[in-house]
Amino acid sequence: MFSIYILTHNEEIDIADCIESALLSDDIIVVDSESSDRTVQIASHYPVQIFSHRFESHGKQRTWMLEAIETKHEWVYILEADERMTAALFQECLRAIEQSEVVGYYVAEQVMFMGKWIRHSTQYPRYQMRLFQKGKVWFTDYGHTEREVYKGKTEFLKETYPHYTSSKGLSRWIDKHNRYSSDEAKETIRQVREGGVNWPELLLGNSEVARRRALKDLSLRLPFRPLIRWVYMYFVLGGIWDGKAGFAWCTLQAFYEYLILLKVEEIQKGFAPDLKIKALDERFGETQEPSALVTSSPSHPEDSSF
Repeated sequence: MFSIYILTHNEEIDIADCIESALLSDDIIVVDSESSDRTVQIASHYPVQIFSHRFESHGKQRTWMLEAIETKHEWVYILEADERMTAALFQECLRAIEQSEVVGYYVAEQVMFMGKWIRHSTQYPRYQMRLFQKGKVWFTDYGHTEREVYKGKTEFLKETYPHYTSSKGLSRWIDKHNRYSSDEAKETIRQVREGGVNWPELLLGNSEVARRRALKDLSLRLPFRPLIRWVYMYFVLGGIWDGKAGFAWCTLQAFYEYLILLKVEEIQKGFAPDLKIKALDERFGETQEPSALVTSSPSHPEDSSF
């Protein structure tokens, strides 16, 4: 058996279905990032442990939960609230953890968007590290998300998990990717300045994960990235065969790419709000408490003049 972590933040729409899909395990742990909706209330109706921890980044949140929360089993699976465990995937996981020489397994997602599986334009199968032994796999921050660090052998599972990317509506998707694009802009600047393209991995990489990451490093250095990405996803990958949902998906991803580029330019030219705030702090000092800046008001209405 293996334990299942479920990561949440304002997931009242998805959390019940997610937990119910995970009840195949006898050890489910909800790690909540201080939700302000009914996520915790709904989760408390199920036989799960619930922990709250302030979110700093995806990598740090995973590091905290792996170090701070004890699990019933040595093997753990990470599930996000808009994802589901399936019976077939669960059974394959049980078989996989019997191979002691392997420390972790990558699992491919099935992106569900507008009620349809986006089979082609999502680079399926696109893998994430999800099933692994505690103490042998860690996570670090990379852009808006995280990347795994491990010691030992890893392999890939055949079964997939459904990922309902727009279950909370397009408004939530756009809000989320607006935040993500800020982190991706900073990572783009860092990668272009300090990193490079791993051509051997791009051309001869022995796994989808290695090739995809090398391709991303290359894409950061290409002109007209949003247009290139749309053409690549829609025509090269075959998004045209995903119908109306595929066209919408490709267009949203190209928009996301364009938003990253705009924020890169904003940062480089010093127009980013956080850079302006930093400059103000350096010029005028730390921001004072509002109460310290308010002059005393007249004690009586008649004392004031117009």
